Amino acid sequence: MKKIAIYNKALTVAVAALAMTACTDSFLDKEPDERTSIQTVDDVIQLFTASYPDANYGWVCELSSDNVMDLNSVHLPASFYAKQDPTHYNLTSSGRQDDEMFRFEPVKSSTSSDTPAALWTGFYSSINSVNEGMLALDRIAAEPGFVADRKYNAARAEGLLIRAYDHFILVNCFSQAYKNDELSSHDIGVPYLYKPITTVDDDYDRSNVTETYKKIRADLEEGLKLISDINYQFPKWHFNEAAAHAFAVRFYLYTREWDKVIEHANAVIGTNSEQLLTRMFDYGTLDGLSYLSDFANAWQSPYIYSNIMLLDTYSTIQRKCRYRYGQGSLVARAIYYHNNPYMWGNWTGNPSIFVSGLGGNGYGTYYPAWISEQFQYSDKVAGIGYAHTIRREFTYTEVLLSRAEAKIMVGDIPGAFEDLVTYSTSIQNFAPNTKLTYKGTKPLSEEAIRNWFSSKREDYNYNCFDDWNFVTNMSPDYVISAEKVPYMNALNYFRRYELNFTGLRFFDLKRWGMEYSHEYGLNNEVYYMAWNDPRRALEVPEDAIASGLEPSRPQTVDSTKTEMAIPAGYILNEIK
Repeated sequence: MKKIAIYNKALTVAVAALAMTACTDSFLDKEPDERTSIQTVDDVIQLFTASYPDANYGWVCELSSDNVMDLNSVHLPASFYAKQDPTHYNLTSSGRQDDEMFRFEPVKSSTSSDTPAALWTGFYSSINSVNEGMLALDRIAAEPGFVADRKYNAARAEGLLIRAYDHFILVNCFSQAYKNDELSSHDIGVPYLYKPITTVDDDYDRSNVTETYKKIRADLEEGLKLISDINYQFPKWHFNEAAAHAFAVRFYLYTREWDKVIEHANAVIGTNSEQLLTRMFDYGTLDGLSYLSDFANAWQSPYIYSNIMLLDTYSTIQRKCRYRYGQGSLVARAIYYHNNPYMWGNWTGNPSIFVSGLGGNGYGTYYPAWISEQFQYSDKVAGIGYAHTIRREFTYTEVLLSRAEAKIMVGDIPGAFEDLVTYSTSIQNFAPNTKLTYKGTKPLSEEAIRNWFSSKREDYNYNCFDDWNFVTNMSPDYVISAEKVPYMNALNYFRRYELNFTGLRFFDLKRWGMEYSHEYGLNNEVYYMAWNDPRRALEVPEDAIASGLEPSRPQTVDSTKTEMAIPAGYILNEIK
């Protein structure tokens, strides 16, 4: 395997202070990084506080998934109550890089925030900083008379978990999805770094996805053994104990180790269904709120029980939703509008979304309030500063849905149904007089499973399939029987809503082997994404390739086709 230099920009951040001050809301305040050198465990703790990645993979991954459409293409209104006349807009994109990503092309036009280059740099910068701390811990441990105490072990665990998490996001963005150890040994991975970058001449090997996952597993499992909240003043900004198990849930879900998913999910959310409902997001807290900033604060607050771990990132993802690419038409129907007579009555509003700018009659584009930015002024008089987006990186609701999927796969259908009912009940938990409510809502029922989720439907249910045989493309031992199909359809329906604009939809499409397409421009040019398409791996930055790094997409493909194997919410054929 050829060895080559990694992206040089990471070299500049080995000792950078990433602390944030003077933010708009007090809950953004975190411990400052005031170190001048790394000599003690306390110094390392401060370093790790500042070492979490500040790049946001949400926009890049959403734009690469089926959750975003081109509003300039010919499409129908989002509301199924509106007159179904085709329309289109003449909007500019927020930058040429968005056009490139939407067409599944390498991004060559920008390295700014919310681009693959920003992800690559941001996450490797985080890894580099963590490795500085891990090296310091090794020096401390080598001192005469050293005895590891809980404080030291907890610090080491945090470093291990950040490093594992960073590489996990990188490999899921810039490589193919994990299939199994044999098949994934043929897919390009990402460089796994254990030492700080010390020179631009350092060489790194991308190895393969199997090896990358093995190294992530080793760091994750060692971190789980040592993790403790003892060092944290503000636990939800760190890999606290619950977050460590939530990360394990996500990791084992992607490797299809179902029993481990259930084990770690139980460690986070327990097994008492009545108590579990209190750990979901309480929509009743939104009652009486009117402004988007209020909704954002409610979702992003560390004082909300359902949030397990938060990440502060530099991102303008909310603003990008006001341009050419967004959630309108049938994409909005697939995510927000619930025309399911067995669960939803008259749709009158949805507190997770905000209508952005494109007019009424169902032609608006939507985005969830949980991606709204918090602005940090560097000069209030001049009105300039930094846009922060708080990621709800791990939540109780994601853990619950992951456990439901694992239960489906091991054949515990009653247990999976119980978890799905808990989730569906939680998202209908409104105060009686709230302005944002569903009228006549009902929890998930066996009747809904039988009559709505049992097969693909043409009446606005774009998340159901007649079978899930496409998953066998990922691995021959990955099989979803006919009995499990309606439960997987319901799970897909809920995950798409709950994880909207987090970027995790892109990872779900990849790990399930789902095929989808984007319709581009007034002529609805179709860009098709097959299950084995090399472009399912984002391309690494151009200057990294120029310095010798192996590209993610060694093959070239014909990106345009006239048909889609699986609809993604677009409507070319319906208009015709």
